[in-house]
Amino acid sequence: MSNKKKSSSGKPKYGKAAGESVKNAMHREKKGTLRSGKGGKGGKVTSRKQAIAIGLSEARKKGAKVPKKSAA
Repeated sequence: MSNKKKSSSGKPKYGKAAGESVKNAMHREKKGTLRSGKGGKGGKVTSRKQAIAIGLSEARKKGAKVPKKSAA
């Protein structure tokens, strides 16, 4: 059984490429090489949520299937 988020239409919200991008970011966060900020010039990322956000952002830039950011 897949644990992808599904929209009301039954289709997954996130594409495979987006999942891979987040997975990659999570590995980099664990290894201690993931950095925040423009061009990775910010501080070291220690938060799991921040790592996921960076992974999704990178996926968006590559053109992967990711829903638009919510205006929170």
